[in-house]
Amino acid sequence: MNQEKVMMITGATKGLGRALAFHFARKGWKLAICARNGELLKETEAALKGLGTEVIAISADVSKQEDIERFVSITESEFEKVDVLVNNASIFGPGPKLLVDYEEKNFLDVITVNVMNPFLVTKRVLPGMLSRNSGSIINITSEAGKTGFGEWGAYGISKFAVEGMTQTWADELEETGVRINMVDPGEMDTEMHNIAVPDYDYLLTKPEEVTDVFDYLALDASINVNGQRFQAQEFTYPGGREHE
Repeated sequence: MNQEKVMMITGATKGLGRALAFHFARKGWKLAICARNGELLKETEAALKGLGTEVIAISADVSKQEDIERFVSITESEFEKVDVLVNNASIFGPGPKLLVDYEEKNFLDVITVNVMNPFLVTKRVLPGMLSRNSGSIINITSEAGKTGFGEWGAYGISKFAVEGMTQTWADELEETGVRINMVDPGEMDTEMHNIAVPDYDYLLTKPEEVTDVFDYLALDASINVNGQRFQAQEFTYPGGREHE
């Protein structure tokens, strides 16, 4: 069995997903990444390989079961396992819009991408983790996942669903060596934030600045943290960084 750590990141070509890919590449992790934009994926793959990283990069829509099956199967075949899954892929939707004006198709698209993808990817990756009695799953949430914001539409509603799903998975996994938690990265300088808050006039945190909590949750099961919600920009590494 391959003893090197393997991280799977969905939506890894932009924003937080890309920042995490490069962060863990520099730490020597093997990476399995996917995204829907094939050109950006190729660019990201090449840049990661330029760091000496072993990378599997698959063009995939992780709201579709057949794409997930292909992505995870290739990863398990090549790398033998997935130690950490980061369910990062999501979309905001058509921009700020009142729910009463929301088109049904747009609403369904956001819910499908943002809720079905962490459900389906987690469900597919879990058997391998459970067979090893070890694994960490990290779902990305938002302040909009616990507070309803007007005009954030289906995105906020989808994040409420992600938080509830994370808690449900955590309860079901409580007696296993697999942990599932969620991270709210806060407002960041990303393309999605520009869509959600087009008229902001304040400085934003860079995605590269919120990686500490991911380091913490990527550790082995000895940290025994399950079903918790973390605010990335307020996170302080427990006991310092000597655990890495």
